[in-house]
Amino acid sequence: MTANGVVLAIDQGTTNTKALLVDARGEILRQASTPNTVSYPQPGWAEQSATALVEGVLAVIAEAAAGATEDIVAVAISNQRESIVVWDAETGEPIGPCIIWQCRRSAPACEKLRADGHGKTIERKTGLALDPLFPAAKIAWLLDNVEGARERADAGRLRAGTVDSWLLWTLTGGKVHATDHSNASRTQLFDTAALRWDEELARLFDVPLSLLPEIRPSNAEFGRIAASIGALPPGIPIHAMIGDSHAALYGHGVRGPGTVKATYGTGTSLMALTRERVLSHHGISSTIAWSTADGPAYALEGNISVSGQAAAFMADMLGLEDAAALSALARSVPDSNGVAFVPALVGLGAPHWRADARGLVTGLTLGTRPAHLARAALEAIAFQVADVFSAMEQDIGIPFAELRADGGASRNGFLMQFQADLIGRPVETAAAAEVSALGAAALAFSGLGQEMQMAQAQHRFRPEIEDADRQSHLSRWRRAIAQTLTETANGSTTGGHS
Repeated sequence: MTANGVVLAIDQGTTNTKALLVDARGEILRQASTPNTVSYPQPGWAEQSATALVEGVLAVIAEAAAGATEDIVAVAISNQRESIVVWDAETGEPIGPCIIWQCRRSAPACEKLRADGHGKTIERKTGLALDPLFPAAKIAWLLDNVEGARERADAGRLRAGTVDSWLLWTLTGGKVHATDHSNASRTQLFDTAALRWDEELARLFDVPLSLLPEIRPSNAEFGRIAASIGALPPGIPIHAMIGDSHAALYGHGVRGPGTVKATYGTGTSLMALTRERVLSHHGISSTIAWSTADGPAYALEGNISVSGQAAAFMADMLGLEDAAALSALARSVPDSNGVAFVPALVGLGAPHWRADARGLVTGLTLGTRPAHLARAALEAIAFQVADVFSAMEQDIGIPFAELRADGGASRNGFLMQFQADLIGRPVETAAAAEVSALGAAALAFSGLGQEMQMAQAQHRFRPEIEDADRQSHLSRWRRAIAQTLTETANGSTTGGHS
């Protein structure tokens, strides 16, 4: 590698796609970003154009690489997870939309598997609760609902993969169909103990294994940029692929157990490394954080379906311009005046796993004002994180010393202070907003035999309230959650952590 070699890190998220040029000091030399559109064609459905995702990636690559004087020695990919694309291997055209992680259209299939008694088997092999969040049932939905898709799959003409695989296929000109262990571990088709696609899981979900990509270590060389990708010189290696939440953990510099991070985005992911594969007893997922030639690094993860999006949702409901305006309104009152907002807008994720739950506001009185609703929306983000933080501690058996935070909402000091108050532990925010991209870049550098320097924390928020006040906040939230789950149970017999 040349002394001034840089990595082009692609961070393909749900709401934005970014490209960054990163050097071995961990400094971002140049970056570009473009927004993504999410469509909600039916209640509970969420999808994106798979073609538009590629177009966005190519656009930010071109912008970030334009006029670069540095030698781009590798490309790294960090991607939104659990979102699935199925495409034609001959034409490279997707057969339908990218069904994203928030989509619940496969809930009936998951409920049938649960009713048939397969939930425990699926969770034992994958470490994941049987939930429509995960891609396996979404692939089957596409095969069953796109005309001729099953026949094309049986004929070997289709490929399926998470967004990393879809981007890799495109960037290599259709030459490589692969993924890494972190993304494979989120599909519910992968046995995380045996480290392979599982025939029994494929049969249960009715997904042909022939569709699925080859699995490689996260910092492997996955392929090389095709000549058709005009924004980059052909032949540059794609030297890292990793799910965005996993990349954020790596970007925080975490290399061993004892530290938990939270990535605050559209949803929130908490993740902590474990010394070995651990199956949760408290509604948390077991996953693979990343893998290298030395093998996989296992982790526990809690997935919150709606967090940052809760603020955007409430801002829209209150007629505010954006989440920043919501935060300003929330800070205008000292508390929520007893109001609690449970943002189960696409169901509840960890640790409850109730796909059929719906959002709820409690504690309204004649004294309730818009500012109280705004504050309740921001507090809901921190309450959900506190629930998962506690569940992970119970699984691991020892308390965490702190929480490391990244993502858009981690820049909100008001929210981070409330988070520290709720968990009773310090919260450290990352110096750079682009921790997922930096983690992917660091993995690529490691694959090239070079260590990238990791950025230091930006700010440390320490708890400032008494335990009695903390318990009062948590009791209000627990009552709201209990009411949500009671109403869900009264209105439906489905759902639940298997």
